[in-house]
Amino acid sequence: MLPNPVIQFGSERVELTDSPIEPAWVLEGAPVARRYVLSNSVDGSAGMIFWDCTAGRFHWHYGMDESIYFLEGSVAIKDQSGVWRRLGAGDTVFFPAGTSAEWHVDRYIRKVAFCRVPMPRSVHLVKRAYRGLKRLVRLGNRTATPRSLFEAV
Repeated sequence: MLPNPVIQFGSERVELTDSPIEPAWVLEGAPVARRYVLSNSVDGSAGMIFWDCTAGRFHWHYGMDESIYFLEGSVAIKDQSGVWRRLGAGDTVFFPAGTSAEWHVDRYIRKVAFCRVPMPRSVHLVKRAYRGLKRLVRLGNRTATPRSLFEAV
């Protein structure tokens, strides 16, 4: 277990700071993007941000997995196969690390994004093997009554 875990509380009403879009990615207009980092995991592999952007059209390249929930406004997004899709408040989308998309913000978009750096495949395999071994050891040492709800599963 990591030392000193702290529960973090937040609100949608936060002060966003400038987070300029890479100038080479901008295709049309002068979109102004802002963000606020709500949280980061202790190991630095995951985080959550509020992000908003004014009108414009731009490419976006995803260096990590990003799950998005749109809070306000609307955007048209073109995927790598050239298909456009309109998204707005209440919609979700997932961009795996390594993908790219074209965004066309008509007026304004606000989102909350959950970002995660994916583990290399080799680390993922080692982690799965470790979990399997742990499960085998636990089953071998299991008493008639589980000590917690999670051990019963």
